[in-house]
Amino acid sequence: MSLLQTTDIRRNYGNLPVLKGINIRIEPGEVVSIVGASGAGKTTLLQILGTLDRPDSGELRIDGQNVFTLNDRQLAKFRNERIGFVFQFNNLLPEFTALENVCLPGFIAGTAESQVRERAHELLNILNLRDRTDHLPSQLSGGEQQRVAVARALINQPAIVFADEPSGNLDSRNAEELHQLFFRLRDEFGQTLVIVTHNEHLADLADRKLVIRDGMVIA
Repeated sequence: MSLLQTTDIRRNYGNLPVLKGINIRIEPGEVVSIVGASGAGKTTLLQILGTLDRPDSGELRIDGQNVFTLNDRQLAKFRNERIGFVFQFNNLLPEFTALENVCLPGFIAGTAESQVRERAHELLNILNLRDRTDHLPSQLSGGEQQRVAVARALINQPAIVFADEPSGNLDSRNAEELHQLFFRLRDEFGQTLVIVTHNEHLADLADRKLVIRDGMVIA
């Protein structure tokens, strides 16, 4: 069974059709890139796949769950527990340390504090941030901040991680390190990732590349 499957996902904004029947499957452990020109529908699709927005019609199944049959509270719980997000701008809370930022989704999920902290330390160690756990975001480099955001996305051991232009705000060296990290997560932990990107190098590294044009997947 596919980890993620969509059936005829459609989304309009007013009279403007943005997604015109999206049918995709993503298998466990895949790294899939989504590319296309600005306005093609990439971000709208990612928001729907990540359950941050609902389609006008169509079905989305993640890890066997038909997610849009859930009410808003159930969907928020499912999202926190089963989905991770990495955005272009890391959205770290400035008043919290790196460790505290990583722990937040785990605390929200109701996991025991000791387990959350142990998992957070483990992730920060894996991401070479062992010595930065007590630093505030303002005390971290851009690359370090984004790695903290990756750790936060992984804290609840999600079925799938969605990344929206994750290296778009980084210099070339930090961008390349982040790209390699994604594939290390896939290779070592079997993590499934879906990445929207304008970075052609990252898109080509993926196991599969989905091309969106005018609201449709053409490749």
